[in-house]
Amino acid sequence: MTEAIPAILEEIRAEMAARTDRGTPADYIPELAAIDPGQFGLSVVLADGSQHSAGDTAIPFSIQSISKVFALAIALGHHGDRLWARVGREPSGLAFNSILQLEHERGIPRNPFINAGAIVVTDAALAGHAPREYLGELLTFIRAAAGDEDVHINADVARSETETGHRNFALAHFMRAHGNLTNAPELALGAYFHQCAIEMTVDQLARAGRFLMGARPRLISADRVRRINALMLTCGHYDGSGDFAFRVGLPGKSGVGGGILVIAPGRASIAVWSPGLNEQGNSKLGTEAVEMLARRLGWSIFG
Repeated sequence: MTEAIPAILEEIRAEMAARTDRGTPADYIPELAAIDPGQFGLSVVLADGSQHSAGDTAIPFSIQSISKVFALAIALGHHGDRLWARVGREPSGLAFNSILQLEHERGIPRNPFINAGAIVVTDAALAGHAPREYLGELLTFIRAAAGDEDVHINADVARSETETGHRNFALAHFMRAHGNLTNAPELALGAYFHQCAIEMTVDQLARAGRFLMGARPRLISADRVRRINALMLTCGHYDGSGDFAFRVGLPGKSGVGGGILVIAPGRASIAVWSPGLNEQGNSKLGTEAVEMLARRLGWSIFG
């Protein structure tokens, strides 16, 4: 079946090119609002190391919340299971930047992939280091995962997020008030905004996901791979996580830059990018594309 992948990817690319309802780019981050929603790319890296791509797979884009997967791997490396005293592992059922649940649960975010949880993870990953040191560690990890040194932070996007990130500042100050932020909010958020502003191509992102499919490079333990994949399945698409699991049947993590990283354990790492988002803040055509791919290849963790 894998020999059919190049043709399947091209068919999906053509189908996506014909779509007129492409969603809306993230308009609350000025640097992302201006991105052409007509762009689309899809790439698959198989367990044997081969890569197959279609569409705009060599254009760098802001990975945004997909960075939370890599940050979580680093924070778990620093703190192990102690991290779970500060952040939960349950789906939220609310928007990714909601403060309602955080208030009800006294400053403990529901999971590491909503904004509040990711801010705590970044705060933990700082581990007493300056943001520059943490960001260097994060970039080193991602570059090793992708096998590519050409992965960088877009300073303009980071600046744009800092200038408009008032809700994230509110989340950080609320958690600080409950004793669940060890660094000053400005320090933790400075690292967080730059983390989200990392740029990658679809081809790079697909390669960077190999460590989560059980292939080389083996950057973290098999146990942590399993746990991160579980969280991606249950929490990786915010209040659209259940629908993504139902439609695609694979762990995935989205970002408001329009990217999605999807893992078929033992089989493939998949990356897709289409800047237009749906109501939950996930790539509209990206979701539809990986659903089509999973169906046509028969890939699902549910058999």
